[in-house]
Amino acid sequence: MKQHIKILGVLNIVWGAMEALAGLVVLLVFAGAFGIARATIHHEPDAAIALPIIGVVGGAISLFLLLLSVPSIVSGIGLLNFKPWSRILSIVVSAFHLLNIPFGTALGIYGLWVLCSQETLPLLAPSQGSYPKS
Repeated sequence: MKQHIKILGVLNIVWGAMEALAGLVVLLVFAGAFGIARATIHHEPDAAIALPIIGVVGGAISLFLLLLSVPSIVSGIGLLNFKPWSRILSIVVSAFHLLNIPFGTALGIYGLWVLCSQETLPLLAPSQGSYPKS
Protein backbone atom coordinates (compact mmCIF):
# COMPACT_ATOMS: atom_id res chain seq x y z
CA MET A 1 0.00 0.00 0.00
CA LYS A 2 3.03 2.30 0.43
CA GLN A 3 3.47 2.26 -3.33
CA HIS A 4 -0.16 3.27 -3.87
CA ILE A 5 0.26 6.20 -1.46
CA LYS A 6 3.34 7.37 -3.35
CA ILE A 7 1.56 7.00 -6.71
CA LEU A 8 -1.42 8.96 -5.40
CA GLY A 9 0.93 11.67 -4.13
CA VAL A 10 2.59 12.01 -7.52
CA LEU A 11 -0.77 12.01 -9.32
CA ASN A 12 -2.09 14.75 -7.03
CA ILE A 13 1.00 16.88 -7.68
CA VAL A 14 0.67 16.35 -11.45
CA TRP A 15 -3.06 17.15 -11.35
CA GLY A 16 -2.41 20.31 -9.32
CA ALA A 17 0.35 21.39 -11.70
CA MET A 18 -1.97 20.88 -14.67
CA GLU A 19 -4.64 23.00 -12.96
CA ALA A 20 -2.09 25.72 -12.27
CA LEU A 21 -0.95 25.59 -15.88
CA ALA A 22 -4.56 25.87 -17.04
CA GLY A 23 -4.96 28.93 -14.83
CA LEU A 24 -1.92 30.55 -16.40
CA VAL A 25 -3.14 29.73 -19.92
CA VAL A 26 -6.53 31.29 -19.15
CA LEU A 27 -4.75 34.37 -17.82
CA LEU A 28 -2.69 34.66 -21.01
CA VAL A 29 -5.73 34.19 -23.26
CA PHE A 30 -7.73 36.84 -21.45
CA ALA A 31 -4.71 39.16 -21.36
CA GLY A 32 -4.49 38.80 -25.14
CA ALA A 33 -8.20 39.49 -25.51
CA PHE A 34 -7.80 42.51 -23.24
CA GLY A 35 -4.94 43.80 -25.39
CA ILE A 36 -6.91 43.33 -28.60
CA ALA A 37 -9.96 45.09 -27.15
CA ARG A 38 -7.77 47.93 -25.87
CA ALA A 39 -6.13 48.33 -29.27
CA THR A 40 -9.52 48.68 -30.99
CA ILE A 41 -10.88 51.39 -28.68
CA HIS A 42 -10.02 54.10 -31.22
CA HIS A 43 -12.00 52.38 -33.98
CA GLU A 44 -14.70 50.80 -31.83
CA PRO A 45 -15.78 52.92 -28.85
CA ASP A 46 -17.94 50.06 -27.58
CA ALA A 47 -14.77 48.06 -26.90
CA ALA A 48 -14.22 50.21 -23.82
CA ILE A 49 -17.25 48.56 -22.25
CA ALA A 50 -15.68 45.13 -22.68
CA LEU A 51 -12.34 45.97 -21.05
CA PRO A 52 -13.39 45.71 -17.39
CA ILE A 53 -15.50 42.64 -18.13
CA ILE A 54 -12.60 40.85 -19.82
CA GLY A 55 -10.26 41.80 -16.99
CA VAL A 56 -12.54 40.71 -14.17
CA VAL A 57 -13.71 37.48 -15.78
CA GLY A 58 -10.21 36.44 -16.88
CA GLY A 59 -8.69 37.29 -13.52
CA ALA A 60 -11.41 35.48 -11.59
CA ILE A 61 -11.19 32.29 -13.66
CA SER A 62 -7.41 32.16 -13.52
CA LEU A 63 -7.35 32.90 -9.78
CA PHE A 64 -9.97 30.20 -9.20
CA LEU A 65 -7.92 27.62 -11.11
CA LEU A 66 -4.71 28.60 -9.34
CA LEU A 67 -6.38 28.37 -5.93
CA LEU A 68 -7.81 24.95 -6.79
CA SER A 69 -4.36 23.64 -7.61
CA VAL A 70 -2.81 24.44 -4.22
CA PRO A 71 -4.59 21.80 -2.06
CA SER A 72 -3.86 19.08 -4.60
CA ILE A 73 -0.15 19.91 -4.69
CA VAL A 74 0.08 20.22 -0.90
CA SER A 75 -1.71 16.91 -0.32
CA GLY A 76 0.53 15.20 -2.87
CA ILE A 77 3.67 16.43 -1.13
CA GLY A 78 2.25 15.32 2.22
CA LEU A 79 1.45 11.85 0.87
CA LEU A 80 4.95 11.46 -0.57
CA ASN A 81 6.36 12.26 2.87
CA PHE A 82 3.78 10.07 4.70
CA LYS A 83 2.58 12.98 6.83
CA PRO A 84 -0.40 12.11 9.06
CA TRP A 85 -2.35 15.26 8.09
CA SER A 86 -2.13 14.39 4.41
CA ARG A 87 -4.71 11.59 4.67
CA ILE A 88 -7.63 13.84 5.63
CA LEU A 89 -6.61 16.59 3.20
CA SER A 90 -6.24 14.04 0.40
CA ILE A 91 -9.66 12.54 1.12
CA VAL A 92 -11.21 16.01 0.74
CA VAL A 93 -9.18 16.69 -2.41
CA SER A 94 -10.17 13.29 -3.84
CA ALA A 95 -13.82 14.07 -3.20
CA PHE A 96 -13.46 17.28 -5.21
CA HIS A 97 -11.61 15.41 -7.96
CA LEU A 98 -14.73 13.29 -8.45
CA LEU A 99 -16.42 16.32 -10.04
CA ASN A 100 -13.83 16.58 -12.83
CA ILE A 101 -15.12 14.07 -15.37
CA PRO A 102 -13.52 11.78 -16.66
CA PHE A 103 -9.91 11.89 -15.45
CA GLY A 104 -10.56 13.63 -12.16
CA THR A 105 -13.27 11.09 -11.40
CA ALA A 106 -10.82 8.24 -11.92
CA LEU A 107 -8.23 10.00 -9.73
CA GLY A 108 -10.84 10.68 -7.05
CA ILE A 109 -12.01 7.06 -6.97
CA TYR A 110 -8.42 5.81 -6.82
CA GLY A 111 -7.61 8.30 -4.07
CA LEU A 112 -10.61 7.34 -1.95
CA TRP A 113 -9.83 3.64 -2.43
CA VAL A 114 -6.21 4.12 -1.31
CA LEU A 115 -6.95 6.46 1.58
CA CYS A 116 -9.94 4.59 2.99
CA SER A 117 -8.20 1.22 2.91
CA GLN A 118 -7.50 -0.42 6.27
CA GLU A 119 -3.89 -0.98 5.20
CA THR A 120 -3.35 2.76 4.78
CA LEU A 121 -4.43 3.75 8.28
CA PRO A 122 -1.28 2.57 10.09
CA LEU A 123 0.98 4.07 7.42
CA LEU A 124 -0.45 7.58 7.88
CA ALA A 125 -1.31 7.35 11.59
CA PRO A 126 -0.11 10.22 13.82
CA SER A 127 1.54 7.80 16.27
CA GLN A 128 3.62 6.30 13.46
CA GLY A 129 5.78 9.39 13.00
CA SER A 130 6.69 11.09 9.77
CA TYR A 131 7.88 8.07 7.83
CA PRO A 132 6.53 4.52 7.81
CA LYS A 133 8.71 1.65 8.91
CA SER A 134 10.07 -0.55 6.18
